Amino acid sequence: MNQTSHTQPSLFVSHGAPSLPLENGPTTTFFKQLGQTFPKPQAILCISAHWYTDMPLVSSAPRMEMIYDFYGFPPELYEIKYPARGAPRLAEMVAALIQNAGFTIDTDPTRGLDHGAWVPLSMMFPQADIPVFQLSVQPGESPDHHFRMGQALRTLRDENILILASGGATHNLSDFRGQSPDSIGIEYALQFDTWLKNAVITGDVDSILDYRKAAPEARRNHPTPEHFLPLLVALGAAGDQPAGKIIHDGFTYGMLSMAAFRWGE
Repeated sequence: MNQTSHTQPSLFVSHGAPSLPLENGPTTTFFKQLGQTFPKPQAILCISAHWYTDMPLVSSAPRMEMIYDFYGFPPELYEIKYPARGAPRLAEMVAALIQNAGFTIDTDPTRGLDHGAWVPLSMMFPQADIPVFQLSVQPGESPDHHFRMGQALRTLRDENILILASGGATHNLSDFRGQSPDSIGIEYALQFDTWLKNAVITGDVDSILDYRKAAPEARRNHPTPEHFLPLLVALGAAGDQPAGKIIHDGFTYGMLSMAAFRWGE
């Protein structure tokens, strides 16, 4: 079978703390196995919570430089390298797809990989032998904006391009301090996590798009939206099969759900 005949899934993963690749536990095991559960993609488009802009941008650099967009972590974390190639031609194609869907978009020839991208990728594909490029999210825009952007990307999956949305199923860092990595889930985060998993597996698109009103403790779990927005892009890229699968579950630091979802085989 020709490699490009593969259809890739659309994924949403909760990337957790930047130090995750240095840890051992259920989530690191999950990421190390995840890249083996579907055919090797020809390229990966990552939608990261840590690249947010006023309007959509696609990274078109030929080589992805590392971005260490955090502080106060162990020195060895800043030594991690993920020397992936970029995908300038595919970046232009993605920009055209999104523009044709009615969006204003541009490419960014200098943007590298932030930790929302390289944390999961360094475990999923440690050889860094697959071209990677990123698409930004827009916290000032609506959930529907991101869902429609994902819809514009649906055809990429048929071209053997993996859609990897990376954010957090829950993300209230004001409750981060004082929690240990193995702290059990805090009640308000558990409530939102349970709601989200049910909405994903039933394909309840309307509720997910209206999560601010439909979900319990939505604003407490997502005081700002950027970690939820990648999920909406992944959901849009699911196309006419919006019911997803839970592929990982669990909590870290009490308030970070590590839930991950998959749309498509």
